[in-house]
Amino acid sequence: MPLKSFVREIGNMSKKFTKKEKHECRRGGAYIAPDSSPLSSTAGSSTALTEHGRWANLPPELLLDIIQRVEARETCWPGRGDVVACASVCRSWRQITKEVVKTPEQCGFLTFPISLKQPGSRDTPIECFIQREKATSTYRLYMGLSPALSGNLNKLLLVAKKVRRATCTDFVISLVGNDFSRSSNNYVGKLNQPPKDSLVRSTNRSLQKTHSRQVSPRKPMFITAKISYELNVLRTRGPRRMKCDMYSIPASAIGQGGTAPTPTAFTNCNDEARLGFKTLKSAQNVPLVLRNKAPRWHEQLQCWCLNFKGRVTVASVKNFQLVAAAEPSQNVAVPEQEKVILQFGKIGKDIFTMDYRYPLSALQAFAISLSSFDTKPVCE
Repeated sequence: MPLKSFVREIGNMSKKFTKKEKHECRRGGAYIAPDSSPLSSTAGSSTALTEHGRWANLPPELLLDIIQRVEARETCWPGRGDVVACASVCRSWRQITKEVVKTPEQCGFLTFPISLKQPGSRDTPIECFIQREKATSTYRLYMGLSPALSGNLNKLLLVAKKVRRATCTDFVISLVGNDFSRSSNNYVGKLNQPPKDSLVRSTNRSLQKTHSRQVSPRKPMFITAKISYELNVLRTRGPRRMKCDMYSIPASAIGQGGTAPTPTAFTNCNDEARLGFKTLKSAQNVPLVLRNKAPRWHEQLQCWCLNFKGRVTVASVKNFQLVAAAEPSQNVAVPEQEKVILQFGKIGKDIFTMDYRYPLSALQAFAISLSSFDTKPVCE
């Protein structure tokens, strides 16, 4: 059987069992079947295992070769969904697929949902764009160059919904565009934005706490970053000045031989809390600080300019580039300090590009970019 036909059959089989689990098939979405324990086995699951038997019993060497070929062939979405389909067949397929698929830092691809919490590529930035819908106050993050250039090859990564409150504004972040409930498995975190500083709060999908007076369980939260906008004497006529304290990333991550936290699964809250502010507050693990790159004044154009390398085409006060702000005692090379880690800018009406790289993850970069959409009455 040709490899292409084989993968198509695997994908069709995965979609059939996805419908049985009552999961909606959305544009760019992918579903991975959960692990089934012996205690929760039913007659329906036994039938599924019987139908999967001819695939689950393949020799490990053959299975490894098949998945390696599929992973090497599909380097972009929607073809990357074939890799997810292989992980959806059964437990043995999923285990080998997870071993074959590398992290975004190593390969530059976003494959599984956990990839959204892993650092980006070290070599080249991962190019994305954000589409704003003012009528519904939602912001959709896609992987791709732009809607015009990517076409149907766009991959929906995250969706945020803006919620205005009396004293602040929240951006609730989810994996899908129709479910922003904090008790849902699609809930990722939120950006809490007072008039001046913004707090990025992340959650975990595997641990839920139930309270006696609470109808639906809510997931524990922990702060992963703080975004501050400094006072701008030119107000809206000048560029913004921003600072990001990344509590979950040590400053040593950008140095030679440094590493950033790379979660491999949605572990419990206690495990992830070790990556928080209390752990990185020691002298050896100072949190990474990002600052916006100062623009220069262009005399001929009579405006502030930054080199976005063609990725930004419309002037806006929201446009920015973030670089590492390292102290002299941290011994970080000058080229590393000048390297743009995150850039965000406008290319059309309600369309913005977002390019990020190591050590930021897609979730962190998206949250920082969302903070630029709201007005800053204290700073402006």
